[in-house]
Amino acid sequence: MFYGTAVWDPWLIVGQIICLQCSYYLTLGLFTMVFLGLRVPRLSLVYFFDYATLTTSTFTGWCVIASFLFSSLAGAVYMIFLVERARKCLDFSATLYIIHLFFCIMYGGWPSSMAWWVVNGTGLALMALLAEYLCIKREQQEIPMDRFHSRV
Repeated sequence: MFYGTAVWDPWLIVGQIICLQCSYYLTLGLFTMVFLGLRVPRLSLVYFFDYATLTTSTFTGWCVIASFLFSSLAGAVYMIFLVERARKCLDFSATLYIIHLFFCIMYGGWPSSMAWWVVNGTGLALMALLAEYLCIKREQQEIPMDRFHSRV
């Protein structure tokens, strides 16, 4: 973590976005497997990208909603290590969810379910706010100076 003048490095930003997106989907897959593993006969990408699976009318739908919300919390923790700056957390969170929206449109069309928009909007808010809070806490930690002094 070096703070000071920021150098524009688009490859670093693209790499951070790719790492964050992959980490988010791996975590979403893990939580989906935990919450839905015994409830459905076969897990598929439909639980990731089809807006119809995010429903409040079935227990399976609630499990998918929980998977999305817990993944957004985990994404906030990933941002501590990938992004490291509180002022960039909202940008990276919004980018993640915009890319997710694009994947959902490619997979099943425009999400017309209100539950999809509420869950993803809540996930975006949770991820951004928690990541900013955690990054601010990390930025405010004292820098130990004893490791820079030679021991005499």
